[in-house]
Amino acid sequence: MTPATGPHLESTHVIPRYTPVEIAAIFSDESRLQRWLDIELLASEGWAEIGRIPKDVLPALRTARIDVDRINELEAEQGHDVAAFISAVQETIGDEGRFIHLGLTSSDIVDTALATQLRDAAAIIDADAAELETALRTQAERHRTTLMMGRTHGVHAEPLTLGVKLANHYDEVRRSRERLRAATAEVAVGQISGAVGTHASVSPKVEEHVCKGLGLTVAPAATQVLARDRHASFVSAMAILGAVLERLATTIRLLQITEVDEAEEPFSERQKGSSAMPHKRNPILCERICGIARVLRGHAMTALDDVALWHERDISHSSAERVILPDACALTAYALRLSTRVVSGLRVKPENMSAHVNAFGGVVFSQRILGALIVEAGWPRERAYRTVQALARRARDGEGGFRDLVVADPAVSAALGEHLSNAFDPQAFLRQIDDTYTRLGLSTQQSTTPAIEAALSELAVEAGVGGGQL
Repeated sequence: MTPATGPHLESTHVIPRYTPVEIAAIFSDESRLQRWLDIELLASEGWAEIGRIPKDVLPALRTARIDVDRINELEAEQGHDVAAFISAVQETIGDEGRFIHLGLTSSDIVDTALATQLRDAAAIIDADAAELETALRTQAERHRTTLMMGRTHGVHAEPLTLGVKLANHYDEVRRSRERLRAATAEVAVGQISGAVGTHASVSPKVEEHVCKGLGLTVAPAATQVLARDRHASFVSAMAILGAVLERLATTIRLLQITEVDEAEEPFSERQKGSSAMPHKRNPILCERICGIARVLRGHAMTALDDVALWHERDISHSSAERVILPDACALTAYALRLSTRVVSGLRVKPENMSAHVNAFGGVVFSQRILGALIVEAGWPRERAYRTVQALARRARDGEGGFRDLVVADPAVSAALGEHLSNAFDPQAFLRQIDDTYTRLGLSTQQSTTPAIEAALSELAVEAGVGGGQL
């Protein structure tokens, strides 16, 4: 979350507030120009290997220096950034500088260097995602039996556990990492193939030498540029990851609503939630993540628009990519770090969760009563459903607690008999959750905290069944 205070970022870029310094360094002018020079020198080595240029000029070429001020001066004169770079570099070498950029075109340099930048940024993003994955795993295992309400359409459905809820987010992040790794492999390719990609002016052996030196795969085919479906896939993978983080942040925002108050994001001792209202504790971190996800989706749309270039190349993609690619990488890494901070510092309130599970006297046990009437009592489904629905409606209308109303109903009570208390057993909601944990490779050995045990015991007592460890 530390703003970029070091290297100067190329062209338009996301504000420093949301730029991790490691990402800023990768997309800085200094980094970009050094990568260009590395490619030029590798290409010269490749030419020397096949005898196109003398090997004894290589030491002189390796003395090349980057003078940013001179490059900027020449670009203002020439109106071409790569041409200005080549001219400035040649000036630092002398006569041997004529061998720089032999047979190459600008996109050979720009696209191949960009591939190394995206690959390096992806490694940072993956490491950040791994930290979030670990944080989600820890909390999912810690809260494996923290009973809370499940909600569909925003309305109470049946209980689940906070651990199961977080395990779903854990699985989403895992899939997002796999998706981004695959997209990174697609975009981590180089091409040194000349003006229209035919290698007429540069040997494929030179291309292979350059890509090997950079740790890139050689693109099987290219025009003058690498096909932009690769970059669209990469940005789309980040946008999907952003959507995954947005769902996680939205979940926490909803749990932090005052009327729900079951969990909340971290809030430091000296933090202020409002300039006017001292009581406020707003989910600003989660809201920031949601906003970032929206920007990432926009960048994915732009990346898709960049795919359809004219013939072998135009540069309509170039100006867009100077913005969206550094932005997307920075925002994704930042949002991941913010998400890890939120998950690691999540404040959980099991007592409030327990109270919501028991709202209206346990109305959320309605399906278990329905099932018992159908299976154990042998009632027709329609009769059982309408009977339980009517009792639930009365509970919600304030006529009494659902369990009390069920017990007081002579037909239902007589039909269920000894099965009645089992139908209100809160442990029944947890009996199968370990299957999910096992499938995800999560631990099922975590024991509940005292607060969680107390909440479950309270529910068990209210339901008329024995308490105990779940």
